[in-house]
Amino acid sequence: MGDDLLVSPRVRRAIAAAQARGVVVTLATGRMFDFVIPFARDLGFTAPLICYQGGLIQAADADAPLYRATMDPALVREVLELQAQRGWHLVLYADDAVFLDERRHNEAFYHYMLGERLVWVSGLDSVLDQHEPVKLIVFVEPQEGERVKAELQQRFGGRMEVARSHVRIVEGNPSGVSKVDALRWLAAYLGISQAQVMAIGDQDNDAEMIAWAGVGVAMGNGSAATKAAADWIAPPLKEDGVAVAIEHFVLRE
Repeated sequence: MGDDLLVSPRVRRAIAAAQARGVVVTLATGRMFDFVIPFARDLGFTAPLICYQGGLIQAADADAPLYRATMDPALVREVLELQAQRGWHLVLYADDAVFLDERRHNEAFYHYMLGERLVWVSGLDSVLDQHEPVKLIVFVEPQEGERVKAELQQRFGGRMEVARSHVRIVEGNPSGVSKVDALRWLAAYLGISQAQVMAIGDQDNDAEMIAWAGVGVAMGNGSAATKAAADWIAPPLKEDGVAVAIEHFVLRE
C-alpha cells in the first residue's frame, strides 16, 4: 500500500493466490482498527488484524477483540506535561477515536494520517477523565524524530514502548506492546509455528517483527533497521515488492 493508500493489482493478485492456497494473510499496523477494516474487507482478510502497534488484535468482522491493551492515564498525563514544555504536536488515541487539541496542518493531512474518527477538544488532559488511552503519537519533522524518540525513551522507557513508525511520527504505546509481540501471540493462537511466518515491513517499528519471523522481508525502500533485520530484501514499494516476496516465498514463482 503506497502513500495513495491503494493496493496495486499485482499485490492484490499475489495476496489472493496465497489465500487460495490456505495461507493466512493479515495486516500489522500502527493505525486504528476502524481505519484498517475497509482494506481488510477489500482484500478478503478473515484473520485477526494487528492494530495500534499490537495493542489490539481483532478480526474485521468480529464484535470484540482477542487482545486489547491500554495505557496508564497517569503516565499519559506526565507525557502531556512534557509535551507542553517542548511544544510538541501530540495526538491521543482513546477508545475508538483520535483526539486532537490543535491544528498545525490542514484537515486533509489529519484524515490521511489518522483516519476519519477525529475528535477536536479544548485540551487532551480532559480526554483522560472519560476515555481509556490506547496510544499517543507526536508529529515531528523528519530531522527531529530521533531526538524526540530518544527523549521519550529516556523519560518513560520501561513504562511505555516508544517507536518510530513513520518519518513524521513517534509513538508511545502501552508497556509490552509491539508488532512482534502481537505477531508472536497471533501465530500461537492460530497454531502457526515461527518458522512458517513471513513478515514484511519497511519502518523501524517493523524491524523486530522481521527479525522474529521465519522469513523476514524488508522492502527495498525500507529503513536501515528493517534491512539489517531481514533475511531478504524485496524490491521497493513502487515495484510491488510485497507481491514479489509473496511470489518468491509463498507461491514459488
